[in-house]
Amino acid sequence: MNKLFYLLLFSVIGGNLYAQGTSEPKHVREANIAFESGKYFEAIDKLKIAYDKIGTKGSLKEKGNIRFKLAESYRHISRYEEANENYDVCIELKYFDVNPDVYFFKGEMLRMMGDYAKAQKSYSEYKKISDGARSNEIETALKACEDYKFYDMLEPEVNYQVKCETKINRKEYDMSPSFADKKGYQVYFSSSREESFGSGRDPITGEKYMDIFVAEFDKNGDPTGVRSIDEDGIVNTSENEGTVCFDKKFKTMYFTRCPSKERMKLGCDIWVVDVAEGEFTNVRKMNLKKDETVSVGHPCLTPDGKMLIFASDMKSSGGDKSFGGRDLWYVTYDKKAKAWSSEPKNMGPAYNTSGNELFPSIGKSGKLFFASDGHKGIGGLDIFYCTPLKDELNKWGGPMNMGYPINSPSNDYAITDRGRNGYFTSERRLTSGQNAPDIWSYSVPPNLFDLRVIVHEFGSPKDRIEGATVTVSPIDGDAWDGVTDEKGSTIKWDIKSGKTRYILDDQEYSINATKEEYLVNKESAIISTVGLKESQSFIVEIELVHIEEEIRTPEVRYPLNQWTFINDETCMSKDSLLFLSDLLTSHPTITIDLFSHTDSRSSARYNQVLSENRAKAVYKFLVEEKGIDPRRIQPIGKGEAEPASWTDEDGKEIVLTEKYINKFRSSDKVKFEMLHQINRRTTARITSQDFDPKTAPEANPEWMEFKPLK
Repeated sequence: MNKLFYLLLFSVIGGNLYAQGTSEPKHVREANIAFESGKYFEAIDKLKIAYDKIGTKGSLKEKGNIRFKLAESYRHISRYEEANENYDVCIELKYFDVNPDVYFFKGEMLRMMGDYAKAQKSYSEYKKISDGARSNEIETALKACEDYKFYDMLEPEVNYQVKCETKINRKEYDMSPSFADKKGYQVYFSSSREESFGSGRDPITGEKYMDIFVAEFDKNGDPTGVRSIDEDGIVNTSENEGTVCFDKKFKTMYFTRCPSKERMKLGCDIWVVDVAEGEFTNVRKMNLKKDETVSVGHPCLTPDGKMLIFASDMKSSGGDKSFGGRDLWYVTYDKKAKAWSSEPKNMGPAYNTSGNELFPSIGKSGKLFFASDGHKGIGGLDIFYCTPLKDELNKWGGPMNMGYPINSPSNDYAITDRGRNGYFTSERRLTSGQNAPDIWSYSVPPNLFDLRVIVHEFGSPKDRIEGATVTVSPIDGDAWDGVTDEKGSTIKWDIKSGKTRYILDDQEYSINATKEEYLVNKESAIISTVGLKESQSFIVEIELVHIEEEIRTPEVRYPLNQWTFINDETCMSKDSLLFLSDLLTSHPTITIDLFSHTDSRSSARYNQVLSENRAKAVYKFLVEEKGIDPRRIQPIGKGEAEPASWTDEDGKEIVLTEKYINKFRSSDKVKFEMLHQINRRTTARITSQDFDPKTAPEANPEWMEFKPLK
């Protein structure tokens, strides 16, 4: 266990003082009392003095016992090298025969120093002599050494960029950041800097007792200053305060308070305080435990305010038992009773291990983050995330290691996440100094997105529309527009100005186009960059329907003198009719007249009835198979009365009358049949844009009935 647990959660050892005999030398007795009381900073000098004074008079066991406690004291305050050196002395003194943990903790220190090969050897030695103790921990540690020995060369899942926030950190301890406003301009954190409330020193660390401070940032993410959040003794007191979370409105703050030297037999607690414009009122302690010596802390409130997750050393609660070490527990909120449940529940084996699980938090996307030294990690505490389960409130999948560079061989913990950026605590060493907790930031380099919009006639991508106005509207932000060129395309929207881009990360955009004499699309095209992990160029096509002109459908064929559709390898007529179905579905307020035309062969009367039946066949298809409201369509047979126009080989527009087509009856039979086929067509014209199903009259029932041919 290292210092951070004691600083903000587990500063209480209480009640397990070293059993002293009356003949024990005073210097040894004082060193043992300091160590067993958890006053590791004070214990180090006392243990050194005791070791020197017993000299050659002490047995190997007595000397090994002092050296082991000295190593443990260094380990608890994250001074890995000194701890490792003293474990080495313990091995020389063969203290592993008394306590095999010498090899286990030496392996832990070596792994946190990044020496995985030697750590494996030390873990293996422990495994040989420990008679099966710590079996799960050992197997996890050995696998971690193998999997993470090249941790800094592994391909990261996310391209995180991390930075030590040197403008915030001091030489004292700075840790447990948490966003304190909606825009991310304020970050609360714990610190033992000299400005902390009170004058006492924590005997565990030698630092001042920790208080909560706030770092303020500008719009560019640069810190502008650090100050105490409270100088009135409401939140910050002469005891240790830290590790906070807020409700979603940032009007209620939950924080951890641990007792000072005078009350070290009492455990840590979670406190609640109301926040209004930076002022704190109505501070109160949560009732989460039945034993005052138990510690609870590291509060994490779900966004809906219905679940509070926290860390604790409690052994059991409500029938649930701890898995060992410190576990994640939770309580739920009863809105009717306006109270939290009285029996905390364990988060379960998917999250908790025989090691320590601490510092839970909820990220922007609903991910659950926490730190653990029991799950397989790079070293010490690693940060893990759990993805929320779909359609299950406040439930998450199994933990995944965030990997390097968020995690390192040193302790990494207490993350506060806003999606593509955030802050966390790391004890990795920057210089030749000691490993000490500092605030680090992380960010994901922005993906680069651009957008181009192409506008064309409905159902005809080749017929581009020049001069259409395209409007792009982000969900959050200001809309912009542009006009299509002769190719029906906007410019490529990429860089807006300076470093600002049009299309941003984690944003959704609606896109539409308008032009006079064209139908306004009721539904916009949507693009989204939410969750995208790579850069992308978006090309969006928008179809516009011309109001003034008849709309010709793709080819629909019928057997000779019939009105059933041909659907075979020569022509899939129903697929062609999807054009009309899509038009009516995408524009739910338009109504149309549906025209069917025949060629001039057979009599005019015969062709008129045939065209009416074919129009009705299309009408029935749209109504019965595609579910289009029948009141939106009027089928009309045109017979042979309105021949189509056609542009000949010389670019001349020709009306395809029977007289013109008959010119090619003998000379060009292929062209003769082609021109007749052009006349046999299905077209539509928009008649209204304000169809209202509540007021529209009933459709003519005769449109469902076919007439006999005569």
